[in-house]
Amino acid sequence: MTVGARRFTPEVLLSAPRRSTATPSPDGTAALFSVSTYSFQTHKKSSEIRVLDINTGQTKILSNDLEASEPTWLGEDDVVLLLKGGDKGTTSLLAVRANVPNDNPKLLMTFNGSVSNLKVTKLDNDTVALAVTGLATSDGRLYNSETAEKPKSSGRVYSKLFVRQWDAYVSENKSSIFYTTLSRFPGASQFTVAPLKNALAGHSVHLESPVPPFGGPGDFDISKNGIIFIAKDPKLDPANHTKTDLYYIPLRTFAESQAPPPQIIKTGNLRGYCSSPVFSPDSKSIAFARMQSDQYESDKPRLLLVPDIEDLSNVQEFYETKDGVGKWDLRPETIVWSKNGEELYVTAEENGRGRLFKLPASPRHAHELPTALTSDGTVADVKVLPNNDLFLSSTSLVDNSIYSICDPKDPKKKTIVSSNAKGGKTFGLSQDQVEEFWYQGGEDYNVHAWVIKPSFFKKGEKYPLAYLIHGGPQGAWNESWSTRWNPAIFAEQGYVVVTPNPTGSTGYGMALQNGIKNNWGGRPYDDLVKGFDYIEKNLDYVDTSNAVALGASYGGYMVNWIQGHALGRKFKALVTHDGVFSTLNQYASDELFFPHHDFGGTLWENPESYEKWNPAAATYLKSWATPHLIIHNELDYRLPISEGLAPFNVLQTKGIPSKFLTFPDENHWVLKPENSLVWHREVLDWINKYSGVDQKQH
Repeated sequence: MTVGARRFTPEVLLSAPRRSTATPSPDGTAALFSVSTYSFQTHKKSSEIRVLDINTGQTKILSNDLEASEPTWLGEDDVVLLLKGGDKGTTSLLAVRANVPNDNPKLLMTFNGSVSNLKVTKLDNDTVALAVTGLATSDGRLYNSETAEKPKSSGRVYSKLFVRQWDAYVSENKSSIFYTTLSRFPGASQFTVAPLKNALAGHSVHLESPVPPFGGPGDFDISKNGIIFIAKDPKLDPANHTKTDLYYIPLRTFAESQAPPPQIIKTGNLRGYCSSPVFSPDSKSIAFARMQSDQYESDKPRLLLVPDIEDLSNVQEFYETKDGVGKWDLRPETIVWSKNGEELYVTAEENGRGRLFKLPASPRHAHELPTALTSDGTVADVKVLPNNDLFLSSTSLVDNSIYSICDPKDPKKKTIVSSNAKGGKTFGLSQDQVEEFWYQGGEDYNVHAWVIKPSFFKKGEKYPLAYLIHGGPQGAWNESWSTRWNPAIFAEQGYVVVTPNPTGSTGYGMALQNGIKNNWGGRPYDDLVKGFDYIEKNLDYVDTSNAVALGASYGGYMVNWIQGHALGRKFKALVTHDGVFSTLNQYASDELFFPHHDFGGTLWENPESYEKWNPAAATYLKSWATPHLIIHNELDYRLPISEGLAPFNVLQTKGIPSKFLTFPDENHWVLKPENSLVWHREVLDWINKYSGVDQKQH
């Protein structure tokens, strides 16, 4: 975006260039990233792959092919690999020179199916190991949806769970990891790519990786010693258990016609989700994370280490304590090794930020808690440069993409390489609009909240309140960018936006997060009431008599709950997006371990908890009175569309001003730009109508 926006509107948000995280070259002088842009004039998306000069911040186009993706440095020189979707469901592997102007990509291989998550690692001077993922047929071949034989009937028969997950019905084709080698002729620029082999096929136990529906490159890693990956336990019902295990496949040449059987890495009483497996720089050790509970999707991940892949039984836990709780009270996410293998860099939420931490790479040397390297924004990705500095890709509440360099020995030495929005200026935004406060929660703890003011804020004036309630419920409003729920969009309409992080929120310690169990409408609701009271008493520039409340998923549940309680009468309008209407309908969802954990058992084991926190109970429906917009999408299998139709029917039957918005081609989220624009317009029109903000002149 070369011209700054006069006002940050939904059109500006949705048409602004979206940059991927960036990957530095092996010599640390350049970085690859993708950028996509949507035009509401042409109703088309454009996409570019660019090369960033790390020293100057200048960029140049490497490819503007809409179908090209996943730029990956091949090795020590400037060769870049690309994946490109082709005709009849195929995928092409291309090579292009980053330092050769207008170099035409060269076709290296065409794969007979859709593949993604490209990874490479050097085996020797002339050979590189390559891995991709894709759907596999029941006999292990790469699945091609375009050429596969179509069934004569639309009927589907299931005898076990899942039937459907997230936004799709489950089929017999499963995610798998495919490997091969790419060889270069000595002294030449020609490459040879061997046929793909399925690493997970031909074994007695059928494993699936990456784990659907959100599995990606973080689910596996490759090195000269083989492949590590995570997969669901095939012996357990996936709808009722979160358990994923870490496996190791030893490969020495990546030319093996069939991979050796996967070797499971056992972790004792830690039996929940595994995540972020990464080989050490010397390929001899593995760092990863794993949760303890196999029925709690938001349990705290524990950092783990396999010091030597020759002994997979030796798994060590960082910050382990005798009571099993663990000394570090945060939730590690991304894990990256230092160049010399002596330190780990780990991202984790803390107090409304996505921070980067460093710690020794051995639990035996990690005596002190990790040291924070960043203090603001949210770090999305970390790469280690040749000089041991860190290249960070991050966002903030006013900037959707920031590339920077951090010195891990002196974190204050931080250099911005490239800011997509120039610190918010491109969008007409400023960090000066962002504030935060803490307040006393419903019990003996403090609750954190962000405040986003309009860019045209004037001292002495009052502005209506937009109270945003996050989903999860184990989630948080962080200092990060979003194209779906962006607080600045509401602020630029003329609201003071407050985003509280009540009980259930992540990044504030496990006690606050776990306090929501069996308490969905209890402590979190009390925290929101206390937050509203704090705003009334302490933020004299907020007009709480013209307040609106909005939320999605669990946030939508809470808006429905608020509608039936006293707090609902303090708002002029409400918005529920894909929220829970009846807790008794949770068995229509896909992942049943979620209600089992949060409501303390099954519907028949602990019906009291489901009934106690049910917004659809007659006692609460009698109190519904506030104008209410309901949004619910037809492909939402996490919370089926009846959860949106039912509250709308209640509102209409009671004669309460209400509106229903649905998209037949969207899931739990609204992702398509044209649909998202309609979503924003409907939401803003609705709240502006009742808050009176549309009558203000700015």
